[in-house]
Amino acid sequence: MNEIIGVVCIWAGSLFMLLAAVGAVRLPDIYMRLHATTKAATAGIGLIIVAVMLFNHRMDILARSVGVLFFVALTAPISAHLISRAAYYSGVKKWKRTFIDELGEYYDKRDQMPKDDDDSGVAR
Repeated sequence: MNEIIGVVCIWAGSLFMLLAAVGAVRLPDIYMRLHATTKAATAGIGLIIVAVMLFNHRMDILARSVGVLFFVALTAPISAHLISRAAYYSGVKKWKRTFIDELGEYYDKRDQMPKDDDDSGVAR
């Protein structure tokens, strides 16, 4: 039974990784590409690592697999956020059909800092 679940996890993880690759190539701007690759690739890696955990019952492999899952789940969203923020402040063009800029009213692009609302000098 573990083998069947493991094979299904490998196939599903591979499909998610394929979707991440297609999203990285086909989506129109960096922000959508990062979103697609972060979500789909993290899910794909997670499913493949779960399959590794199902196939191997040694404690050292299980511990490493849990470590890899934790590391990927922790670092993927943070790195995508930092890359998106750097692209936003660098002036990378958004897709022509993107109309909402939620950061524009909160951040000063020149200083890369939050805008002050009052004269106290304390940022929000």
